[in-house]
Amino acid sequence: MAQDTGTHRYVDDPRNADVLISVNGELLPRDKAVVSVFDSGFIMGDGVWEGLRLHNGHLAFLDQHLRRLWQGAKAIAMDIGMSREALTAEIMRTVAANRMESGVHIRLMVTRGIKATPYQDPRVNIGPATVVIIPEWKTPAEREGGVSLFTVHVRRGAPDVQDPMLNSHSKLNCITACIQAAKAGADEALMLDPHGFVATCNSTHFFIVRDGELWTSTGRYCIHGITRGNVLRLARENGIPAFEKDFSLTEVYDADEAFITGTFAGLTPVASVDGRVIGEGTPPGPVATRLRGLYRDLVERECPAP
Repeated sequence: MAQDTGTHRYVDDPRNADVLISVNGELLPRDKAVVSVFDSGFIMGDGVWEGLRLHNGHLAFLDQHLRRLWQGAKAIAMDIGMSREALTAEIMRTVAANRMESGVHIRLMVTRGIKATPYQDPRVNIGPATVVIIPEWKTPAEREGGVSLFTVHVRRGAPDVQDPMLNSHSKLNCITACIQAAKAGADEALMLDPHGFVATCNSTHFFIVRDGELWTSTGRYCIHGITRGNVLRLARENGIPAFEKDFSLTEVYDADEAFITGTFAGLTPVASVDGRVIGEGTPPGPVATRLRGLYRDLVERECPAP
């Protein structure tokens, strides 16, 4: 049975009821895996996180994900409290304890830790960072005909407000965007930047194809997407002109193809934006189909079968 969660629609797996979760190095059953009400992440959304895929016993693009995690932690002056090697070992210990090999999505979360009192100032923190690793068997559900997007009024903010490059626990702007899109009957929100150009989606990155060219946003108003970057690189290495640039909704509506990218589902075709059918209305188009195949091949090279 598929769980209908917008662009992150997944196949329900009963094994997740008994999954073990790592909370500060302790492996706990799902119903016992909790953090304090004084934790910075609960009180203030103070932390950073990553989503990882386990395939053939390997963590896909791990170095890129850890680089982004440490970049975010440094930006908010937070000490993760362990080395990259130690954190990697704990992730692998957690998936091994669950006998996981493939088809697994992992949410890695690091918050500033426990506070002496519920107040935003990090100087009232009294302990080390909280590190939580949630692994789940989670396979993307097949999407017949692609997903629908709706352009919301919620903008991706400028970096002097809250830098959108930070993959922070504070996601309220993306949540409100998601709610507005869902109320409009769409799978996900398309968000504009402060200047009115297309920025990104609330939880994925957005691409269009026009006259054989691949376009995505400048990247100034979205996180440094791992899948986004890999798709751009694959396009350029395989003769597909790829550009990071400003473009408007008018150019989106008239695009030949559109798709979104993310760690969870890879490349997902977009069927419509704001009720406008994209291209011929039969996604995925030829460029998206080719890139999807190239990306799957890249994952297999990154995570070779035993």
